[in-house]
Amino acid sequence: MRRFTPRASGYYFRRSIGWAVEGDASIREPRVATRSGSPRRRPATASLASSSWLTGGGKAVECSVMSDKAFVLIVEDAADRAESIVRSLSRSGHACKVVSGSDEAMASMRQRPPDVIVSERDLGAAANGFDLVRLAREEAPDTEIVLITTAEAGESALEAVDGDGRSLEYVVAPIDADELRRKVDRAVQRAMTARRERLMHEQLGRAFSFEGMIGSGDALAREIKRLTKLAPTKCTVLIVGESGTGKEMVATAIHKQSTRSGKAFVPINCAALSENLLESELFGHVKGAFTGAVGDRKGLLEAADGGTMFLDEIGDMPLSMQAKLLRTLEGGEVKRVGANDVRHVDVRFVAATHRDLWQRFESGDFREDLFYRLHAQGAIRIPPLRERREDIALLVDHFIRMGNEENGRSVIGVTAEALRKLTNQSWRGNVRELKYVVERMVIEADHDMLDVEDLPDSVRGSTDLVPVGLPSLAGLSMADVEKIHILNTLKLTGGNREKAASILKIGARTLYRKLKDYGIT
Repeated sequence: MRRFTPRASGYYFRRSIGWAVEGDASIREPRVATRSGSPRRRPATASLASSSWLTGGGKAVECSVMSDKAFVLIVEDAADRAESIVRSLSRSGHACKVVSGSDEAMASMRQRPPDVIVSERDLGAAANGFDLVRLAREEAPDTEIVLITTAEAGESALEAVDGDGRSLEYVVAPIDADELRRKVDRAVQRAMTARRERLMHEQLGRAFSFEGMIGSGDALAREIKRLTKLAPTKCTVLIVGESGTGKEMVATAIHKQSTRSGKAFVPINCAALSENLLESELFGHVKGAFTGAVGDRKGLLEAADGGTMFLDEIGDMPLSMQAKLLRTLEGGEVKRVGANDVRHVDVRFVAATHRDLWQRFESGDFREDLFYRLHAQGAIRIPPLRERREDIALLVDHFIRMGNEENGRSVIGVTAEALRKLTNQSWRGNVRELKYVVERMVIEADHDMLDVEDLPDSVRGSTDLVPVGLPSLAGLSMADVEKIHILNTLKLTGGNREKAASILKIGARTLYRKLKDYGIT
């Protein structure tokens, strides 16, 4: 069953799925009964995806691996024990590499940082497991370590803490295979979460964060670029976007980035008030202008003098109010309800709507002159969340941190499967809905990792991928249609070609060939 090939540079282990782990008796695999009643070793997991040689330090182990599993570096100079550890961890689908000492381990880490290191506590006179921990943190800060130690030294291993304040996992020899796999799997989750968070922060640094707006995709980046140019000016800005996309956040960002940031930012929802109340709120009134007007009152436009006025849902403003607002937009004129005199204000206007103002104009519900006045510098369109799925992971990470800070929680991240379901959700409520869902998950979670079981039923039960708003395909060739479909699928999977091939129901090799044919890199 085992092929051992002596070589000047070291040795190789070769394995096949399903054959028993004999090797080192220090690793105890659970036995199961055969039909004849005699015990046999539990077979290796049969769902392993691929097999490849992993070499380094003069030694190599061939492991069956799953592409979404971890890379485990095993520091062990005893051939039988190394083989047994490899066999045990391969059942979880992890890719394993064996080296014989700390020097080889460091060389390997510089070549490819592992997710987890499994090492003996005593590595000989040159170094010990704790020395390796310190070196590993310098070369691969996300890497987790599982130490193999004796029962007598186990407590000290448990209490060992590195410079980052992170406790170490340890297993006591002789090793129980189930315990080893369980602790390695737990370490893998921590390592992958730490790496994902670090990469997210790096991505945020490379991407953009415009006054609290988070994103990395082209859809939002184009609008952010325009915002950075419009914000310092005096021009009126119209923000168009669905409910929950963050239009008021954008308006606030514009104000903070303008020369008026030291003055007032005054918001009003034009759809929330009747026409008479809206006029009084905006322009103010004088004593006796209407029943209940017991004194003069300054309106919000005067309160915003020198600052920014945010007119939310301007598409729902009554026509008569639109005419009065236009005078203020054009000349800064404000006339209080019931007054004869005209006041002048210096106000920068930012408006927002979820409606199509052109359709409102064509139906006679929006003034033409106000429409063109608002569109003079062009509208800023905030894309819905379904058009910027590449940003969902960043937003989830951000909302987890917010949830921790606001609710005294200590959630460290989200599992890949839970994140996949969050990414595939339709999110009709957009970023606002995602924020509420993640905050609820953080508050109610019983573990430090958000998992599928923490998702609301509406998200947990979602299995269908949501259309991403394809343009009309009329007039395109079949090759162009296929290319667009492949590009959209890759965008949906964050560039993961294996997942894209699975969604497209084609083989990975077929997808690679099509990418080459279409010049997609």
